[in-house]
Amino acid sequence: MLALVVAGLLLLAVAWQLTPDVDDARDRVDARLAAAAAPPLSGPLPARLSVAVLATEDSHFRNHPGVDPRGVVRAARGALTGVDLGGSTLHQQLAKNLYEDGANGFTDRVSAVVLALKLDRAWSEDEVLRMYLDDAYFGHGFTGATAAAQGYFGVPPGELDWTQAALLAGLLQAPSAYDPVQHPDRAAARQEHVLGRLVDVGALTRAQADEVATAPWGLVAG
Repeated sequence: MLALVVAGLLLLAVAWQLTPDVDDARDRVDARLAAAAAPPLSGPLPARLSVAVLATEDSHFRNHPGVDPRGVVRAARGALTGVDLGGSTLHQQLAKNLYEDGANGFTDRVSAVVLALKLDRAWSEDEVLRMYLDDAYFGHGFTGATAAAQGYFGVPPGELDWTQAALLAGLLQAPSAYDPVQHPDRAAARQEHVLGRLVDVGALTRAQADEVATAPWGLVAG
């Protein structure tokens, strides 16, 4: 066990030297938004969408240094087997998208861990979350939370209700598969999962989540 720990630390030390600095992370996000002709978030972070995304994608976001120890074992097994078993934090997902072009091989996953640690050191939690929401693809041609909120619902991200926020948060796992315009049944099932996570983290009661699940989405996209 000690030998494995030492080997792991040596691997991280080497990867730290080989991976780039992340001071340009915001510039990379802005470049991706510009390429998609999509606007960045403005003003405060959208409250409901932020809570829904964190509950679903990284519920310990504010309590880890970029890598969640609870997901390390699953991530390590996935890296060895080539099967994604989950465990990636928002920092790791952002790092993979910005610096690894979404690659998912063993070395890419190791690099994503190191880059996630670097992101946590270089940027505040709110800055990382803002970059994540700006960089995320929400399907139907919408890059970033602003384009997604306006495109799907005709409102700015800060005005999303819980129904809409839960729907958008659910798209992040598989934007095309859960597209609410093309696959409303799948989108509804995924939204229900997000609502369950919101109940788990205490953002909603079960009664509130059940009420949200029956509310209309207010889609304007077609």
